[in-house]
Parts: sequence; structure tokens; C-alpha cells
Amino acid sequence: MTVKFTLLLAGELTVTDRLKAQIAGSRIIAADGGMAHAEALGVLPELWLGDFDSSDEALIMRYADIPRQAHPVAKNATDGELAVDEAVRLGATELLLAGGFGGQADHAFAHMMLLLGLKAHGMPVMLSSGHEEAWPLLDDSIEIDVPPGSRLSILPVTDLDRITIEGVRWPLSDRNVMLGSTLTLSNEVETPPAKVSVVAGKAIVLVYPV
Repeated sequence: MTVKFTLLLAGELTVTDRLKAQIAGSRIIAADGGMAHAEALGVLPELWLGDFDSSDEALIMRYADIPRQAHPVAKNATDGELAVDEAVRLGATELLLAGGFGGQADHAFAHMMLLLGLKAHGMPVMLSSGHEEAWPLLDDSIEIDVPPGSRLSILPVTDLDRITIEGVRWPLSDRNVMLGSTLTLSNEVETPPAKVSVVAGKAIVLVYPV
């Protein structure tokens, strides 16, 4: 049985019909300031956790009835990673991290690397701000169904051995891409779903649905 959790993080979030459809039916956990997105999304989290250093008093009072799990400011993980751990403990088999872009660059980058770590352990996961999505590519292939005209970029985290990109304006076939290359940035989806596969290597696939 699929148990999907949406984790509300404190980064940027644009509420779209696509995002609402993606979180429909999922269980919700808010990480600290991510609770501020709950009203716009029309959800009520079952748990609110974190060190609460980015939640103001008005937000805390508004959601005073939500069960809370408090953590110290001086800790060894971000509030987002703590939310992931709690969702896994509660039986999650699929995760959507909402609000993981924007704000501090170190946190946004860490969230994208978290996707790769979770996928390496068999957890289906993606990150969304509503107008931007990140999907992990890990020695495998993925299909992403976004409207034609959506921008697609692939950020290598390692060298990519024989990457193939289909359904886009500038396809590639069995191309080796070095770490640090910008060859796979700013493509455009033409015939969805876009298909990306790599024989060996790790990358983050970014899409910007129109």
C-alpha cells in the first residue's frame, strides 16, 4: 500500500493546480515555518516539528491545536530532514517535499542532495515549489509528465555515463556528460512525458511546468 507524505518546508511556494493534485490524499507534516503554507494549500498537518525559530507568534497561536514535536536550535539536522525521518517512521512509502527552494542556498542544495540519498534507499521522492520541481536521477531512468513548453535542466552531481534525453527540443542519445558541464541546462519539453536515462551517474532533474 502506498503511503504518501507531503512535508511542508519553509522555502518559497507557489500554489498551483498541479501541486494541489500532487499532494491530494497525502498525509501532511509541517517543518517549522513550512506551516505558513498550510492555509494556501488547504491542508491541516497532523504534526508540526522543528526548532520553531522561523515561526512567529501569530503562526504558533493560529495552529496551537496541532501536535508539536520540538527540537533544539543547536541540532545535527535541518527541520526538513527531521520531517523526513518522522514521515519514514510513520510508514511513508513516498515523499513530496513542498517549499524546499528559495531562502538559504545551503538549505536548498541540501534538500536536493537529500532527494538522492532517499532514492538510494528506495524512497520515491520529489521536491516542489509549485513553479519548480526537482527529481533525483540515480543510475536509472525517469519520466516526468509536464506540459509542452516547460523548461527542463539536468544538473550533474557526478560524471554522467551515456545519458539519453527524449521528448525535448534538444534530445541527447548515449552522451557522456562531465561533472560541471552546462550541456544539459535549459532544454524544453516538446512531447511529454520527458524521458531521462543514464547508464551510470547521479543528477538532479529540474523542471519548470508552464
